[in-house]
Amino acid sequence: MNMRIMADLMVMQLGDNGLPYIIPIHPNLVHLTLGLFIIGITFDIAGVLFPIDEPILKSFGLAATRTNFFDVGWYNLLASAIITFFTVAAGFFEIMLADPPPHLKSAWGLEPLPTMLLHGVIGVFLLAAIVGMTVWRGFLRYRWRKDSVNQVSWNYVLVGVVMMGVLALHGTLGAQMAAEFGIHITADDLLQRGQDLSALR
Repeated sequence: MNMRIMADLMVMQLGDNGLPYIIPIHPNLVHLTLGLFIIGITFDIAGVLFPIDEPILKSFGLAATRTNFFDVGWYNLLASAIITFFTVAAGFFEIMLADPPPHLKSAWGLEPLPTMLLHGVIGVFLLAAIVGMTVWRGFLRYRWRKDSVNQVSWNYVLVGVVMMGVLALHGTLGAQMAAEFGIHITADDLLQRGQDLSALR
């Protein structure tokens, strides 16, 4: 079977959203990555600031120790590093099947192809950075600060905050791909082609 026939068969199996399944997987995994990472860094920050947090928590009747915050920070960051491999893999699979209209430009003035390429490259960088931070956090937890009350350093917290900013910018690129280019968004794609949304019913 030649490559052209295989490509035609694959196209025929794609649904209205341009994917071989109903709902895009990548956006759902992205939010899992984001949520786990943000919770991890936020709880580590709360652990560092525990002398300030403790009276506030006690006023609400919440019993927590500094170690509790660091435990939540570590396990959420570890889960984020693991799930991000699947997030990036799903993203590359779905981006290869994307067929955006070429004439559009995003709010940042980028056309679809440069936006997809930039989103993909930054996604790989973020995967490496999250894994790197997880290794760093593991050394802090189990080696360098295992006997310290404060399990993470200010440098680690600062890098985590910067990473959240990069994740926000990266997420904006992804949102532009969906909202402005209609990539793998069935209703948006039909509207751009001038078709009737009732075709989805």
